[in-house]
Amino acid sequence: MSTGKLQINVFDQTIASPLSNTTVSISATENPETILEEIVTNISGKSDVINLEAPPLEYSLQAGSPKPYAEYDLTFSQEGFEPLTIKGVQVLPDALAEQNAYLRREEESQASINIQIPDHTLYGTYPPKIAEDAVKPLPKPSGLVILDKVVIPEFIVVHDGDPNDDSAPNYWIPYQDYIKNVASSEIYATWPEESIKANVLVIISFTLNRVYTEWYRSRGKNFTVTSSTAYDQKFVYQRNVFQEISNVVDDIFSTFVTKPQIQQPLFTQYCDGKNVTCPGWLSQWGSKSMAEEGTDYINILRSYYGSEIYLESATEVTGIPVSYPGEVLQIGSMGDSVRTIQRQLNSISNKYPAISKIAVDGNFGQNTLDAVKTFQSIFDLPQTGYVDYKTWYEISKVYTAVMRLSG
Repeated sequence: MSTGKLQINVFDQTIASPLSNTTVSISATENPETILEEIVTNISGKSDVINLEAPPLEYSLQAGSPKPYAEYDLTFSQEGFEPLTIKGVQVLPDALAEQNAYLRREEESQASINIQIPDHTLYGTYPPKIAEDAVKPLPKPSGLVILDKVVIPEFIVVHDGDPNDDSAPNYWIPYQDYIKNVASSEIYATWPEESIKANVLVIISFTLNRVYTEWYRSRGKNFTVTSSTAYDQKFVYQRNVFQEISNVVDDIFSTFVTKPQIQQPLFTQYCDGKNVTCPGWLSQWGSKSMAEEGTDYINILRSYYGSEIYLESATEVTGIPVSYPGEVLQIGSMGDSVRTIQRQLNSISNKYPAISKIAVDGNFGQNTLDAVKTFQSIFDLPQTGYVDYKTWYEISKVYTAVMRLSG
């Protein structure tokens, strides 16, 4: 057996505040009666990173291998909140699994809550994608999205089932969280980084095509995508994601694949390439093999979608108060961009008290650097103390969520 890592973040579901002193009991799914670990969350609702047994690494690198991940059950206990159990949390070798948990207050529910995570798409059996045109006709503007340019939406509304199943629930998921969830459901975090990048870009482009063309809304539906692999991409409500995938998403979340003169993100369909073959679409296992042979992500994409494809970035992220200033903020930086970060960090600290209050003076000094580093440690970013593209948008995203819940 190999070893994987797991870290847990716990929140109050009503106000999305981190929950400290939550007890989490961990057991193997195959032997739920035996508690392997019992941990307690800190002031920011986070657990320590723990090591857990996982299958050999080569299982996740070869199609048709035995199950490449170990499964664990997590039980959450917190005074004043309903018990929660998440079953089947997936832990891969040499990867960090990140599990978020949202606890409901006792008065909001009368029973304990159990969530079952299904098999990964590369291991389980799921319906193959129904082919669609790679370039879609555009609907008339409806006011739901901005059709003259591609924008990054604040939320993706996921219909958790077949698009014609009106009984299936809809979930409002922050855009980046949706991409991380799908990527963690569709590929393995143990794959080479270039193949992870290629697959994440495909998932982003697929999603933004659905947004840009209003594919379901123009058909009278009230959601953006579904969780059905026959129609869209696999989304698993409250599943764990992997840090190796999260890091890639945070770097390229506004980048998508397109072609000259098509005015939309390319509808980048894909399949596993082993159980299902799909000429002209990306093969997930094939992309992994190409990366192992030294092919970079853009040439992986061109090998499947054509040499004319290129990458473009959306210039607008909706719901984000101020766009990235284009330069890294660090010790010695001054001006309005520094004030923006200082103000946002102070607001975030109302929910995350580990972040110290700082003066909003527009001067990036040691106190600001320390506050940024604390923020980065809470949200699993490199603890540089600098505000780069990734940190700027993570601060903005958390600030937006905090202000919405406060107001």
